Amino acid sequence: ASAQGGAKQPPQIQRDAEMERDSMHNLEVARQYFKLKKAYLASLKRCEEILAANPTFSKIDEDYYIAGVSSLRLSEGKGKQKQLPSDITSDKLRDDAREYLSQIFYNYPDSSFRKDAEKELRSLGGPKPKDALQPAVN
Repeated sequence: ASAQGGAKQPPQIQRDAEMERDSMHNLEVARQYFKLKKAYLASLKRCEEILAANPTFSKIDEDYYIAGVSSLRLSEGKGKQKQLPSDITSDKLRDDAREYLSQIFYNYPDSSFRKDAEKELRSLGGPKPKDALQPAVN
């Protein structure tokens, strides 16, 4: 008797081409804010926009990474923004950073951002327990 062949590859996600283009544009802008300008709040907002509008984005792991590190840097008082909105606390930012980076840790093991995410997570007490994470679409 031979074993039944299982799926060799994960199911293909149908992505909307226009949503991919919009998300890619937002990611490119977020990268610029993040890397060149150290404008972490602006970078975070772009990443959150992608997460809300297109959770199946092909580069969602990079989006989680930029959102996570931007949140962490903001919690440390780093960056070019003059002042954070009054409803955003350092504790909330650290929790969000841990959430975003934990998504990479658990859901994107082959991501090129995983090693860097693990490094940042060490400063946050490690990844959140998997059952405490918001559901990710991957």
